Amino acid sequence: MNRSLDPAELEAAAARLRPANLAFAARYTGETARRQPVHTVYQGAQHFRHDAAAEHGRQALRALREYAPTARDFAHALGITEDEALYARVVEKLEREPVEDFRVDFEDGYGYPPDAEEDSAALAVADEMSRGMMEAGALPAYVGLRLKALNEELRPRSIRTLDLFLTRLLERTGGRLPEGFVLTVPKVTIPQQAAFFADVLEMLEARCGLGDGTLRFELMVEVPQAVLGADGRTPLPAFLDAARGRLTAAHFGTYDYTSGVGITAAHQRMRHQACDFARHVMQVAFAGTGIWLSDGSTAVLPVPVHEHPATDAQRHENRDAVHRAWRMHFEDVRHSLAHGYYQGWDLHPAQLPTRFAAVFAFFLAGRDAAAARLRSFLAKAAQAGDSFDDPHAGQALLNYFLRGIASGAFTEVEVLERTGLTQEELGSRSFHHVLEVRQAGS
Repeated sequence: MNRSLDPAELEAAAARLRPANLAFAARYTGETARRQPVHTVYQGAQHFRHDAAAEHGRQALRALREYAPTARDFAHALGITEDEALYARVVEKLEREPVEDFRVDFEDGYGYPPDAEEDSAALAVADEMSRGMMEAGALPAYVGLRLKALNEELRPRSIRTLDLFLTRLLERTGGRLPEGFVLTVPKVTIPQQAAFFADVLEMLEARCGLGDGTLRFELMVEVPQAVLGADGRTPLPAFLDAARGRLTAAHFGTYDYTSGVGITAAHQRMRHQACDFARHVMQVAFAGTGIWLSDGSTAVLPVPVHEHPATDAQRHENRDAVHRAWRMHFEDVRHSLAHGYYQGWDLHPAQLPTRFAAVFAFFLAGRDAAAARLRSFLAKAAQAGDSFDDPHAGQALLNYFLRGIASGAFTEVEVLERTGLTQEELGSRSFHHVLEVRQAGS
């Protein structure tokens, strides 16, 4: 066969392209295999105890039993069809693992006390966390601190708190950190703040005898300038570069952001279109990088209006108040999930039932259709000589089941039975790998 291209010229052109292709592949590595928590629970540092996760579970179950003791009551509160299996899954989750990620808050949930008071709190939190490390199962899978912002006013206090906490914790534990330890930096506005924090973490690792890259952090997108900079571009990719491999997640701050774009308090809510815009920019900026995305919180909390109800009318008012807040939280979480945000914040133990209900219902609702479609894809892939023209759709289906397993909505056995995947294929997390296996065996 005759060809026109000169091999040497072609290789020279390819040599110019190759570094860019490799750099792109190195940056966009795809989703991480680590389990992403479905939520982050926040609590002020002044309230933190080593058994905070278990206590949140106890309070969540107490709220569920008081305000929705049956599946019918719960469904009525959320505005969904009664589902005994869903209710049972929620109860089981609250009993087994009520909190997946816990953040001890030294920012908005704590306040701005005198330095001596925050110094004492940093040491007390370290003591409680070290105690939790000594008791199996006391700490959740992920745990850490939210510090204060890194602007000129708050930066010294923020870093002092981190230094005191980490030094004390490592003294108490013989140099060990909790599994899944992470730090949260709020109100990041410029890449230099991410770079500075990476510098601080490098210093701490060197001083405290921690391995390189041990300390990781997540940033919060809370100000309009973090979404769109003065040059008309989003600075989010620059935040990632400045973190030098230490960034794990980006969390959206609903109320600071809506305030920053001029939305009045009465209209500041999770489902505001302004929030959708910011979250979509975050998605595009971090797509394919392995950076987790988290939505914000529902500010209306499911708490009774009467602390000690003395009449039936007061008890009904309490139930109605909790049910209204539950439905709002449930709908907020569903909105996040539908927009591709699989994690969000919970601010109160009584939000845990609706968090898990929304997550489980979301995945269970699409399970059968997704399984049928994936089985069809697998059957087509097994046909000898056939080319599969929609691998991205196949990967999306596989990701759906992987996220469902991670969330607790499915078991691995259920997924294997419904999809026809093997355990090895599911564990590969790659639809391309599944195609190769199926086509090689056909």
